[in-house]
Parts: sequence; C-alpha cells; structure tokens
Amino acid sequence: MGEQRNTTDPLRGAGTGSSTEDTSASSASTATVRVRYFAGARAAAGVPEERLRVTPSAAASTTSVTVADVVRTVLASHGDALARVMGACGFLVDGVAVREEGAPVADGAEFDVLPPFAGG
Repeated sequence: MGEQRNTTDPLRGAGTGSSTEDTSASSASTATVRVRYFAGARAAAGVPEERLRVTPSAAASTTSVTVADVVRTVLASHGDALARVMGACGFLVDGVAVREEGAPVADGAEFDVLPPFAGG
C-alpha cells in the first residue's frame, strides 16, 4: 500500500488539489516535468520555466506520460498566445530532440519548448 500525501503543492496541471492521493498508484501514471520556455514561447507563456504534473490522456493505450500529454497540459495552463506559438515549436526531452507525439516523458524530465530560431 502506498503512502498517503497531501497534494497541495506548487505544481500546476492535472492531479493537483487539496485532497490526498495514494502515491503508489499515482507515481506510475503521472510525471512531474520541468518545462522550460525559450524566446517567443517564453514571452507567450509569461514565465521562463515551470514544473507541471502531467497525467496520461484517458484515451492512451499506455499509462506512460508522452510528449502529447505534456503539450496538452502546457496548453491547458496557458492562453491562446502560447497555443499559437506551440504549433511551430520543437521539443527537447532531457536535451534530446523529439518528433514523435507518443515519445515517453519520464518523471523528473526536462521538457524544452523551442520556437524556430532565425539568424546565423
């Protein structure tokens, strides 16, 4: 049986609140992700970085958190300005470029949001 803990923490996103949850069940299906925004994404988000608690989509065939789940959580946490920017962005997970929406994102991962850069 997992330990009970209060989830009133500073994390944003799905799964937060003031109730208690069983961490043995939730740790396998949620991930805390450090999201860092760069350039235009930073301006649109209004913050340079944040930590989000991400849960897999209810329609997902796996309980692992994916790139699509992180993007969904980011978009739910911010307004239309960031949604417009995110469509053109690339993403890094722990410093590695990801192109597949179904790529896994581990608990504790860094997720970088990189808009297109110009210059040389």
